Amino acid sequence: MISHAKGLSDIIGNYDLILCDVWGVLHNGKEIWANAVQALTKAREAGVPVVMITNAPRPQGPVLRQLASMNCPHGVFDDLVTSGDVTRELIKSLDGSVYHIGPDRDFALYDGLNVEFAEPEKAAGIVCTGLFDDYNEHPDDYIERFQKYVELKLPFICANPDIVVEVVDKLLWCAGALAREYDKLGGETQIVGKPYNPIYDVAIERGEKLLGRTVDKSRIIGIGDGLPTDVLGAHNNGIDGLFITNGIHAVDYNANGEVDDDRLQAFLKDNNASPTYWIKELVW
Repeated sequence: MISHAKGLSDIIGNYDLILCDVWGVLHNGKEIWANAVQALTKAREAGVPVVMITNAPRPQGPVLRQLASMNCPHGVFDDLVTSGDVTRELIKSLDGSVYHIGPDRDFALYDGLNVEFAEPEKAAGIVCTGLFDDYNEHPDDYIERFQKYVELKLPFICANPDIVVEVVDKLLWCAGALAREYDKLGGETQIVGKPYNPIYDVAIERGEKLLGRTVDKSRIIGIGDGLPTDVLGAHNNGIDGLFITNGIHAVDYNANGEVDDDRLQAFLKDNNASPTYWIKELVW
């Protein structure tokens, strides 16, 4: 049985560092959640640094500006690491031009990089930040063209491993869904965001710098609402996990807006997921 945490205050004494997801924990794409703000702020006041860890396919700067535009208060977290930050190192390693898949808003990923863009036939690799039109397209729309890219032996760099993201009450497909299809077709995929180790290595290093010392992984907790990213990432990196149930998986175990514990436990078992705790939303 996965333990139910009533609030972050119940468990904060067990930890020296928090790695916290952004979308689905701190906000829903449109508004910042006040309870999450209070919980993270209180944790910092208790001496536990908070490093946000997000699969956003953009560098830190644009994500910070997005949070500011949503009126996220100061003092909620100490640092922020994005999948875009870590993916930039993969892009630097490409020997040639890039074919970009994703919306124009994600071109900040390439800021400061000496990158040239080309059509697939002349590119050294694909960099995917999402679907071109995530409100209207489906991953199936890309399979035919992906078959051609696989034949060209183009590596597929995925800047956002998330499969879906919840915007208010709508689920939108993300780059991770396209990477999954590319992999099924036999293509080479390269991913460094959650649940993979590189982004956690950077986040933990940032946290240890804030503390001025190394931290045992048993004293680190990861918070998030995604099983294949946040929960799996915490497990794979040897840290505890706090699963936010009122997120992208809620329909699988909620009844009348509340968590059905039996259905939740069965859902986690069926998905071979083992977070340390669960909580409906992040509260203090």
